[in-house]
Amino acid sequence: MTVRATYRIQFHQGFTFADAEQQVPYLASLGISHLYASPITTAQPGSTHGYDVIDPTRVNPELGGEQGFRSLVAALRAHGMGVVLDIVPNHMSVTGTGNRWWWDVLTNGPASEYAKVFDIDWSEKLLLPFLGSPLPEAIAQGDLALQRREHGLVVEAYGRHRFPVRPEDRDADTDTDLAALLDRQHYRLAWWRAANDELNWRRFFTVTGLAGVCVEDDAVFEATHELYFRLYAEGLVDGFRIDHVDGLTDPAGYCRKVRARLQSLRAGRAWIVVEKILGAGEELPRDWAVDGTSGYDFMEQVSALLHAPEGEAALTRYWEELSGRPGDFAAEELRARQDVLRWEFEGQLAACVRAFARLAGAAPETRGVTAGMLRRAITALLWSFPVYRTYGTGASAPPSDARTRGIARERAVPLAPPGEIRVANRVLEWLAGNGPGDAGLAAEAVRRFQQLSAPIAAKAVEDTAFYRYGRLLSRNDVGFDPERFSLPAAEFHSAMAARQAHGAVSMLATATHDHKRGEDVRARLAVLSEVPELWIDRVRDWRSMNAAESGLAAGDEYQLYQTLFGTWPPGLSPDDRDGLASYRDRLIAWQEKALREAKLRSSWAAPDADYEKRARELAERLLDPARSRHFMASLAAFERRLRPAADANALVQVLLRNTVPGVPDLYQGTEYRDLSLVDPDNRRAIDFAARRRSLEADPAGFDAAKQALIARTLRLRREHPVLWEQGSYQPVPIEGIRSGQVVAFERRHARKALLVAGLLHCAPVLIDAGLKVPSRDWWDGTRLLPAGAPPIEAAVLFGEAPVHVSVHVR
Repeated sequence: MTVRATYRIQFHQGFTFADAEQQVPYLASLGISHLYASPITTAQPGSTHGYDVIDPTRVNPELGGEQGFRSLVAALRAHGMGVVLDIVPNHMSVTGTGNRWWWDVLTNGPASEYAKVFDIDWSEKLLLPFLGSPLPEAIAQGDLALQRREHGLVVEAYGRHRFPVRPEDRDADTDTDLAALLDRQHYRLAWWRAANDELNWRRFFTVTGLAGVCVEDDAVFEATHELYFRLYAEGLVDGFRIDHVDGLTDPAGYCRKVRARLQSLRAGRAWIVVEKILGAGEELPRDWAVDGTSGYDFMEQVSALLHAPEGEAALTRYWEELSGRPGDFAAEELRARQDVLRWEFEGQLAACVRAFARLAGAAPETRGVTAGMLRRAITALLWSFPVYRTYGTGASAPPSDARTRGIARERAVPLAPPGEIRVANRVLEWLAGNGPGDAGLAAEAVRRFQQLSAPIAAKAVEDTAFYRYGRLLSRNDVGFDPERFSLPAAEFHSAMAARQAHGAVSMLATATHDHKRGEDVRARLAVLSEVPELWIDRVRDWRSMNAAESGLAAGDEYQLYQTLFGTWPPGLSPDDRDGLASYRDRLIAWQEKALREAKLRSSWAAPDADYEKRARELAERLLDPARSRHFMASLAAFERRLRPAADANALVQVLLRNTVPGVPDLYQGTEYRDLSLVDPDNRRAIDFAARRRSLEADPAGFDAAKQALIARTLRLRREHPVLWEQGSYQPVPIEGIRSGQVVAFERRHARKALLVAGLLHCAPVLIDAGLKVPSRDWWDGTRLLPAGAPPIEAAVLFGEAPVHVSVHVR
């Protein structure tokens, strides 16, 4: 079944397969072709996202188990719909006792039949950094004890962590010398702070509870994918989204292997997309045998399109003056890369250096290269990498890697010690598959570098620099390039034409379970790029109002104001204490996460309770009617003033997602206004009953207008599938006094064509003219053209007022 449009569902024990089954008729009425499911394999008990898998061979019983899943699929099939699964090949959760494979590894060490499942360096004992203090101190304080539990004899820590003992010690007395017994095990318990420096197994980013899986091993691949392949072979699943593909040893080889196995199981072509962050100028390799990405690249493109380039200089200047931090994101990224590599990846860096030192020592021409030289060279390159990773095998590398290596070398030159750039050149030669030495050693060294550069990029950019750099928060999201403030319509058209040329089957997303801010938060904040001076003046007023109460660094206070403006719920009254309390709790949760991720004045590793208290008190004060009624009135008035332009942005974003080449994805609940913040806020419960009613009753208001636009465009895709799958994408010439404020294109195939037009950067017009929100009828934004239609002119309207732009279709 062709995947035409997806609807993402976040499954957990509070929203199961049975709950989703009740929504199938509604999803069908929207025009959805496939339910796009978060991971359904057995995860940690109570998981709200499913990525902490403990058993990849079984459908999660908390979601309804395999029987519940089959019932859901049957309901979907009855409505002509299917399922796309999100799968997690890179890692498994290893906390608690639920992962029987990991438990066996702890019990039997390298002799375990599951030892090769996990990416472990068995040259020393398996490090388990889960203690609250160093081991001798934990024992002395009585934090560890030997107990007989349902799993047999176990070491219990803090009453919640449990670790097995080896078979030889199963009959040990519970009064045994605990230090001596632990010394005999296949693992070494340690203080949690040792993880960054001494961990001898690959983890997911910096999450010590998620262990890397060796899916490059054929037996491990089959064991961890058996369930997926069986469901696909039975016709229960039509496609897959592969999570964090860049974490794997060989992403290209893995993807081709998945494609081959699926083709061997069932006729037809499965739809496969990968979660892949594309850096500036990077393209998804064409030889991976996948259909595209999971949509972060489109989210970046359409968001940049909504930003007005005229606001860049003023907003950059204000951020520099206010925060004292760089206005250039590249400088902020470099600092973040240096910090996270030094603070959080010492163990992986040391292992990478050792691998290259062994490789260098195996060839006469590189025996003079010391481990210190290699460490400095590798460090400079990791600071400088423009993308997540390269894709070499040690023996070869794809041609597309050459660009990445070239940029990395250029950036590394001023960062390397004098005279040592030639060592970095050697490392780059090995990454290219051209360096001297043993082939096996080269493969291992290259693997370690590539599996280190990816998490460095993720943690430094998305989870550090994005929380430090506050020029305009709508340009800081997963897969975004904050260095690019805006995107001209001509470049957007070029990108969409390239999508069409490459098959038009990549996912199109504007909201995900990973986003930092909801799609309509970004659309609202983008309006500030159109009226920067108006915004800056308003922030100055707010800072003056709250100067006596702030106590925060100016940059943190500024990001709080952006977040308040971007997420302020329309209609929230200063008299609505319950509404304010709920909103305040969400804001404080975001603020705590933002401060800790930035790692400037607090962090997850060492929270600054005093600073976080001041931040919390400011947020509470700003949302307290008794103390900040004037501020809230000013904030609400400013949001109302810019709301028409923000809503126009939000609707254009939806219109483009559903009409450009690709497969549009609708994240759960975002058919209404999406003012969510970073997870877990973006996983809140969805009122599906309200959404069903509005779709049936066709009421007024933004939520209904957005939902109706989605339904209108997705139904067009359902009714005219060939137009979308094979139709051309052609930019439409724009003429008129505001021609720069319209993006328009035509989709055409044989005797059918569709004209699509959307408004851009309309805040000044709406503010000056005092116009209302664009009319619902116009915001369908599309016109089906009869075959052979002559050129037409379409007046672009704001409510009843024309903007005097002609869209010419020739």
